[in-house]
Amino acid sequence: MTIKKGDKVKVDYTGTFEDGTVFDSSEKHGQPLEFEVGAGQMIKGFDDAVIGMKKGEEKTFKIKPADAYGEYNDTLIKKLPRQAIKGVEDVKPGMVLGLAAPDGRQFAVKIKAADEKEVTLDLNHPLAGKTLTFKIKVVDAA
Repeated sequence: MTIKKGDKVKVDYTGTFEDGTVFDSSEKHGQPLEFEVGAGQMIKGFDDAVIGMKKGEEKTFKIKPADAYGEYNDTLIKKLPRQAIKGVEDVKPGMVLGLAAPDGRQFAVKIKAADEKEVTLDLNHPLAGKTLTFKIKVVDAA
């Protein structure tokens, strides 16, 4: 069976940056990644890469930012009054906070700077602007 859009697959994977640093893996999560191909559950480049593969097949591929988490966008650096960050006592640069969007979705933001008056947030996805390499093996497909 050749994998096509709409198939449910399980893959073992390791994701690395261009310098070889591992940023994520199915081993870290203790199980294969399961998703429906083409359903928008995965970044476009990952979805596209599994199409045409077969159970047991392995592949290594690169995904450019446009087909992953997008380019880094400087307009997504925002300043907020310090009092707008509730429930966190000691806000420091480098911290990652979970914020709720107006539609209720949760997302992570990184604190770039903070003082007693304001906090500078980076709303870019942590992997924005990065070329990603994945090594995958199709464990199951249906």
